[in-house]
Amino acid sequence: DKEKGRVMNDGRDGLQLGIFMPNCSHTYHISGYKPEPEDWTYKSNKQIALAAEGAGFDFLFPVSRWRGFGGKIDYMGSSQETMTWAAALLAETKKVRIFSTVHAPVFHPLVVAKMGATMDHISGGRWGINIVSGWNAHDFDMMGIQLLEHQERYKRTADFISILKGLWTAEPGTFAFESEWYSIRDGYVMPQPIQKPHPPIVNAGISGDARDVVARLCDWVFLTAPTIEATQEITADISTRAGVYNRQVLCAGCPFVLWRATEKEAERERKRILEQADELALANWARGLGMESGSFDRFTKEMLVIGGGALSIVGTAEQVAERLARLYKLGLDGVLLIFLSYLEDTIRFGEEIIPLLKQLGVVK
Repeated sequence: DKEKGRVMNDGRDGLQLGIFMPNCSHTYHISGYKPEPEDWTYKSNKQIALAAEGAGFDFLFPVSRWRGFGGKIDYMGSSQETMTWAAALLAETKKVRIFSTVHAPVFHPLVVAKMGATMDHISGGRWGINIVSGWNAHDFDMMGIQLLEHQERYKRTADFISILKGLWTAEPGTFAFESEWYSIRDGYVMPQPIQKPHPPIVNAGISGDARDVVARLCDWVFLTAPTIEATQEITADISTRAGVYNRQVLCAGCPFVLWRATEKEAERERKRILEQADELALANWARGLGMESGSFDRFTKEMLVIGGGALSIVGTAEQVAERLARLYKLGLDGVLLIFLSYLEDTIRFGEEIIPLLKQLGVVK
């Protein structure tokens, strides 16, 4: 049978609405302009999660960081680890799905399989996992972990995902796996997850190596495109690659949304973010990505300052809704929203934009 990626809110059609949560300090703008600078704390994240659930959001998603990028704002210098973060929020919520982000080089897949199954039971089947290969050597150097070459990272990630699936679906005590990185004998995880065949598995890479892993093994891909129209090429390519394996993979984008009563007011807020860019933190972030900040053009710099590379959707509520609808038409099944003022904007989005998306037939 054709394996299909599971929607993040079972039984619903249309665009799935998610929030890229602020579980790290000063996320996600690399700028001194931050209306709520302490929104990274657990207390704040809990408030946002409950507000998101009340507003009708489908899922919450964290970033995983082990150390920050410095600068005046100490970008991402304080953060909450995402397995424990998710467990706590799942216990406090009732409907919204909550993901953990796991670096394959840091965790053993059998441990993650056990922890994930536990969270799936805590939540009644609402947990999911984003597995990342790792890109910032600064994170791993302090652990004595060598950052592999790009292609090798994704080979290890593919093995990691295969082990998770095996432990979650095979008869407990029978699963075996051997590779360059892992050796599993008589693999046993009980209880296995509530979600069948397993919790949703996500990857957030869009390189060729990442797309191949996604096509073969993942349920969702989280992607960032430089423009709204560029989204279509990525979603079409993911669909084509997945079709080779007789699979369907769902796509979610990562836009920063900012809206005010007028387009002029919204643009004024966007400029405040750019005017207070933290140049040192930006250079450190870019260096981790293998980029040199001195080579940025204006467009690249603005994308990185605003949302760490997120697609910007700025305007009135109507304009934001129309552009999100366009992304849906171009192949996105979900969006992972970045806000300026998370708690306030989560509530406002539910009151001001979700009704417009429903009118447009994008959200049901």
